[in-house]
Amino acid sequence: FEKELLIDARGHLLGRLASIVAKELLRGQRVVVVRCESINKSGSLFRNKLKFNEFLKKHKCSNHRRGAFHFRTPSRMFWRTVRGMLPHKLARGSAALDKLKVFEGIPYPYDHRKRVVIPDALKVLRMKDHRRFCALGEIAKLAGWKRTEVV
Repeated sequence: FEKELLIDARGHLLGRLASIVAKELLRGQRVVVVRCESINKSGSLFRNKLKFNEFLKKHKCSNHRRGAFHFRTPSRMFWRTVRGMLPHKLARGSAALDKLKVFEGIPYPYDHRKRVVIPDALKVLRMKDHRRFCALGEIAKLAGWKRTEVV
């Protein structure tokens, strides 16, 4: 175990990175993921936009404010993907989720530290060159994320 695993998410595929991070969290490793806006997702931007818009339609029947919260920021989108791979309603799952930190960009304490990449999740190694993909930041911007210029 390292004290904290600092992952630079730029150029990684969403699901593959999330599954590796989830496994590390369940082992008890603390994980910090930076540059979440640069995570790639397979499929064209148009297709992913349609999928996300379908997801936005899901809500509670009785009171929309009480359920199915749709996070717009790329870091929370990634966090939610990891949450889906953990038993987050059990004690060990929620304890694992507490060990995860996600950020857009690279905030102060982590900008001077060495970051690692996960070769099993890199887009260049996992996808063919002619396949379409988009960045999580682009999907988030279409979904209503307003902080693209800040990052």
